[in-house]
Amino acid sequence: MHYLKAGEYTYLAGEINSLYHEAAVKMGISDSVMNILYVICEKGNQCFQSEISKLTGISRQTINSAIRKLEKDEMVYLQQGQGRNTIVCLTEKGRKFSEEKISRLFEIENKIWKEWTDEEQQQYLTLTKKYRDALKKYLDVSSFSESGPLKEQV
Repeated sequence: MHYLKAGEYTYLAGEINSLYHEAAVKMGISDSVMNILYVICEKGNQCFQSEISKLTGISRQTINSAIRKLEKDEMVYLQQGQGRNTIVCLTEKGRKFSEEKISRLFEIENKIWKEWTDEEQQQYLTLTKKYRDALKKYLDVSSFSESGPLKEQV
């Protein structure tokens, strides 16, 4: 049984993801490229490649492929960090593209947040974190190979 509110949440989350996909299409890039550029811009035009995976939830393989494409398009270059850490940096071309396209996305998101009261912003963040933490907790203990209802944790 799927609860109505959970289904509504899933639907809304899907709609939001679709809107970000539409933004990527309008920019002429893939969703993964948009997410990578978003993180790099947010981190000051360079960041560790491992951070991109953590912050976006995109697989390392997909990130590697997208970064190779961005390198080929002269949008990013790689620098060796300490140990095995690779730093992904925007080129001048990548900075210009991001200033024209990705920064517009930041502006839209900031406009939305400014339309909410401080209390609404905090409530949204609190409930989203609570949902994320509960989802992680139940996914960690769940076995998808077994059927039947999820047992309550003690």
